[in-house]
Amino acid sequence: MEQENYRLEVLNNFFNTEGHLKTIPSQLKKRLIIFEHLVSKLNRKEIYTEKALNEYIMKSHSDFCTIRREFIVNGFMSRNNGLYKVNPKDTWKRWEDL
Repeated sequence: MEQENYRLEVLNNFFNTEGHLKTIPSQLKKRLIIFEHLVSKLNRKEIYTEKALNEYIMKSHSDFCTIRREFIVNGFMSRNNGLYKVNPKDTWKRWEDL
């Protein structure tokens, strides 16, 4: 329960009431919570073009390049020939492990 409270606190601190990400956290643990939240709203069975993924990210934050790259680096998504898909959850870098 303590971890869930921490996660909710981070989400409340970094997202405004309209669901826009105010800033990308500098602390890795908090960034992972933010990225996990954003990726969890994507359809795991869908293949996304870079344009479609950028448009999705831009609904929350203007720096879609950084966030898209972080999705890949932290195992949330994989990229192949410019197409993106959500990875299985067990490949995601876990904030709980930090």
